[in-house]
Amino acid sequence: MDITQLIIQVIVAIVCAGIANIFIPRRIPGKLTGLVLVGLAGVWVGEWGFAQLRDTYSLNFPFLQWDIQGVEIVPAIIGCAIVLYVITAIVKWWRRGQ
Repeated sequence: MDITQLIIQVIVAIVCAGIANIFIPRRIPGKLTGLVLVGLAGVWVGEWGFAQLRDTYSLNFPFLQWDIQGVEIVPAIIGCAIVLYVITAIVKWWRRGQ
C-alpha cells in the first residue's frame, strides 16, 4: 500500500463516518480525530462482517461490492454506523456512571 492509497482510504472512511452520523445523529467524541477513528474502525468492521456473511450465506448483491480503492462503500457505511452507535452508547453510559 502506498501513501496515495492510504490517503484515499482515510478520506473514504471519513465520508462513510459522516454518512453514518447522518443515519445515527449523535455527537462523535473527539471531533475530526474521532471521525477518522470511527471511519477506519467502521470500514474494518463493515468489511469483516460482510466478508463473513458472504462466506457463510453466499451473499453476492452487486451494491455490496461498490468500492473505491478497495474500500467497499455500503459495508463501510453500515460498519461506521455500528461503531458510532457502540462508542456513543459506551460514552453515554460512562458519563452517567460518574
